[in-house]
Parts: sequence; structure tokens; C-alpha cells
Amino acid sequence: MHPHSRIIVTALIALAPSVAPAAWQVISSEPGKRIEIDRSSITRDERGRTVALGRIILEKPIIDPKTSSAYRIVQALSSYDCAARSYSTLKRSYFKEEGQLLREDEVKVQVDMPVRSGMLDDKLLREVCRPKAGGEAALAARRTADRVNEASGELRKANEALLQNDVRRANLQTPPQAAEKPEGESRRPQPAGPAASTAPMPRPVRQAPLARAEPGADAPRAGRAQPVVRPEPAGSARPARSAHWSYEGETAPEHWGSLKPEYALCASGMRQSPIDIRDGFRVDLEPIQFRYRPSEFRVVDNGHTVQVEVGGSSISLLGKSYDLVQFHFHRPAEERVDGKTFDMVAHLVHRSEDGRLAVVAILLEKGMEHPLIQTVWNNLPLEKGEYVMPPGLSIDLAQLLPAERSYYTYMGSLTTPPCSEGVLWLVLRQPQQISAEQLAIFARLYRHNARPIQPGFGRMIKESR
Repeated sequence: MHPHSRIIVTALIALAPSVAPAAWQVISSEPGKRIEIDRSSITRDERGRTVALGRIILEKPIIDPKTSSAYRIVQALSSYDCAARSYSTLKRSYFKEEGQLLREDEVKVQVDMPVRSGMLDDKLLREVCRPKAGGEAALAARRTADRVNEASGELRKANEALLQNDVRRANLQTPPQAAEKPEGESRRPQPAGPAASTAPMPRPVRQAPLARAEPGADAPRAGRAQPVVRPEPAGSARPARSAHWSYEGETAPEHWGSLKPEYALCASGMRQSPIDIRDGFRVDLEPIQFRYRPSEFRVVDNGHTVQVEVGGSSISLLGKSYDLVQFHFHRPAEERVDGKTFDMVAHLVHRSEDGRLAVVAILLEKGMEHPLIQTVWNNLPLEKGEYVMPPGLSIDLAQLLPAERSYYTYMGSLTTPPCSEGVLWLVLRQPQQISAEQLAIFARLYRHNARPIQPGFGRMIKESR
């Protein structure tokens, strides 16, 4: 080869973009599976979202129903919205073993799924959205360190001032010879000298550590000295820690309002739910516009009910749009209609852009098996608080809607703490059927998870005529 040609080829190789090898990092390791992320794959797309490659490595292979072959690795290319804390899956790849591709699936309908704090998706989101080391990150770290040092200095000064005040009070209030003696022991004269006139020094106040900001916790502001917590006098009663709410016993619905200050509306609210729907105005209500479409889903037993999170669906009413966030179940149905009770109810929770809630209630009564509910039951998690998100499976909430969609409507509240009011309730008049076996499955998980009927207080109720 000509020397000049060899130089040109060498230069082209040097300038050609190289494909970075995968840099898999373990995010979570559990019995039977390992979750990893490829840090070298993290990029930004044209919309400003973060795209990254993650995978699940199973200890034992499972059979792929589409190919009848076994796979052990599921790899997913996902798009993350770091600000909104949501993600959508772009593509899934199934591998028999490392490097042995079985099949790939492009996700045609990409739906943003919310990320819940403390769950595996939250770990992935934090890794994907973690800023890379650089000038801006280093500058931010220095600024944070300066604020912490400033706060620590002010806290130290505050502690020293409190210590000096304690010393002054001890010198003024404690007689020189007033050393504590056990009961029944006679007082002996103290020897003269400097030691006799020296008051015992109080124990120094330990400097409180700077609190860490945890999700949901009230973290102290940087740069402000926090008050020192002094030891409580012996025998003083500390307030009992607030108990979590439930449907029976000391934390049952009749006690919700006293469990925590933020639950006060559960006892004092004038627009609480559920209610016995009766004596409504029969008028021409605007039809609810349901824009439900198939989407991925994930199921969780949150300790109060079975809840299913979905995305990509919405309703419209009176010119306002509400996105479907999740749906869950109660047994028996919390609502009554003219005093009539129902076996169960599904509550479909929607939220508008301004944060207002609209709940569509679908009453359920014993009859034929419902396929959508069976899909949910098929994917129940084995443990409370754990999520099941079946790969390659979607759910269409339109299947849960009755053919006749007239409804009752009124303004109410959440039926669980904190019982927030201002919720638009839309109770579909025609019940849907659920089989006795499906009812029995939910009853084994939750025998009773319904809030009792609340006073109407003269609220207006309207119904389709």
C-alpha cells in the first residue's frame, strides 16, 4: 500500500465513530433475578428525554409463548422523563443467553407510566437521570458543601449559646453545697476550699447532626440553624406515633379523623364520599367522552386494595380533560343507589392538568366472568407492595365499561385518608358482571375494604334521564 494511502486509512479509522461496549451496572439483585442498566447507552433524544437500556437477567429460563423457546434475559430500551418521573418502553429484546437473541418487539403504542418512589422503577430512574460528573456538577457540589458548612457553623454557635445559658442558670439556681444525695442519707458538712464553692457543670449539649432530605420528609433548609432538641423531663409523656389507617379496629373509618391532623376532613368534612345516591335531579347530562385505549399496566397490592396503574387513556366532560391514572377495587361497593348495595365496585381515578380529580365508579354484581378483571387477577403480586408488570401484555379499560353509559354525578371526596374533597364523582348506572370465583379471590385478600356511607348534607345529585 502506498504510504500516503496508509496514512489516509489510518486517519479515517481514527475519526470513525466507535460503538462503545456495554457497561452493565447492577441496580438491584434479588432471589431469582438481577436488574442491570447499560450506563454507556444513556443519551438524550430530540425531545430532551433520557433514553437508556436496561435488562432483567433471570436465574432460570422461562418459555416464550410466541416462539416456544426459552429465554433468560429481557432487555428493554426505555425513554425517561426525569422531570415528570415517568417512562415509556420503546423496544424489548429477548435473549436465550448472553448475546443469543431470540426475538425483538417494537412497542407500537408508547405509553408513559408513572414511577413510584421506593420501587425498582425508582432506582432505575435515579440512575438514568443522575447528572454526569462535570463542571456544573462539581460547582453544584461545592455550593452544597458551602451551605452545609455555613449551616453547621450557625448550629454550633446556637449550641454554644444554649450551653452558656444553661451554665448561667445553674450558677444562679444551684447552691454550692446542694449536691444530690440518695434519700435517707444524712448531709455531711462540705470541706472548705475552692472545690466546695464550685457548682457542678451541666452536661454539654451534643450537636445535632444535619438532617438528610428524604422523600416525603420535612427536611431543614440549608443555611438555617435548627433548634436543639433537649432531653424531656423524667416521666413526661410523649405523644403516641400516628397509626396507619385500616378498615377495622382502632384504625377503622370512624377513627380516621383522629389518626393524623391531615386526616381531619375524614371526620369534619361536609362533602364526604361515599353516599347513598337517591332523589337526584333527572336531567340531560352531557355524555362522558371515554378515550380509553390499550396500554401496558402494572398491578400492586398496596395493603388496602388491588390497584392497577395504566397510562394513555382519558375522559372529557364539560370541556375539561382528565387523564386516567389508576383503578382499584372495593368490596362491597362503597356506593349505594336508592339503598341498594352491590357486590364490588371499580374506581377509575382520573386527574386533570390543574390537579382536580374525577372518579368513574363501575358497580359490579355477581354473574358471568369478566375477562379484564381476570387479567388483573392472573397478575396479582405474591407480596404486598410489590409490582407485577407483565411483559408484552396490555389492558384495555374500554372492556370494563358497560354498553349503556348513563350516570349519576355529585361532588364528594376521596373514600380513603386524607379524604380530600372537591372530587367529581361519576357513577355509571348500569352494573357490570363478575363471577363468583372472581369475587371469592378478592374476598380472600380483602374481606371488607369499604368506607361506610357518609351524610349527604343536602348535596345536589344529578342523573341522566
